[in-house]
Amino acid sequence: MSSPLPSSPAASVLDLAPVVPVVVVDDLADAVPLARALVAGGLPAIEVTLRTPVALDAIRAIAAEVPGAVVGAGTVLTAQQVTEVVAAGARFLVSPGWTDTLLKAMRGSGVPFLPGVSTTSEVVALLERGVREMKFFPAEAAGGTAYLKALAAPLPQARFCPTGGITPASAPKYLALPNVGCVGGSWMLPKDAIAGRDWGRVEALAREAAALSAGGTSR
Repeated sequence: MSSPLPSSPAASVLDLAPVVPVVVVDDLADAVPLARALVAGGLPAIEVTLRTPVALDAIRAIAAEVPGAVVGAGTVLTAQQVTEVVAAGARFLVSPGWTDTLLKAMRGSGVPFLPGVSTTSEVVALLERGVREMKFFPAEAAGGTAYLKALAAPLPQARFCPTGGITPASAPKYLALPNVGCVGGSWMLPKDAIAGRDWGRVEALAREAAALSAGGTSR
């Protein structure tokens, strides 16, 4: 996804920004101001994970009240969740893993999606099914940049959004790889800033993340 922000099913989730914030919303009241801070800092793609009871309502609120946001749903595990989050306004889907049932539901959703992989066989299986863009999770635990670099030669058609354990220091190393379109992370959302509703700090950290590239500078 790139500017102008895409809305077509063919658009790529990997091209919106170098970093996709992975957001866990515990208090629904935080959803809109948090999203506004991220967008103001230059991170329009916001992955709201389905890990809390208010996640669906958070997606709905961000979609309705933050025009600059491209809100997506993360930790999507079932076909029912696919239906629910798209109805709530999610514009992309991310899963930590995949099955054929889940893949069929995501394909039928009409929005871009990133099924999760952590092994070469999973990547090959998705390529066999016509899927070329994937989430690599858990990135650091599954082999990090060394693993993705090793995949680039035999499987150059696969592109990834690595997520899991990535930091501002390691993000540029991932972004330098030819098969990485963006990274996912939550370092721009420190718990103390969220608890204190320090949206100015979130915006500042988002701005720093948005400037990251393979060289660590704005790209």
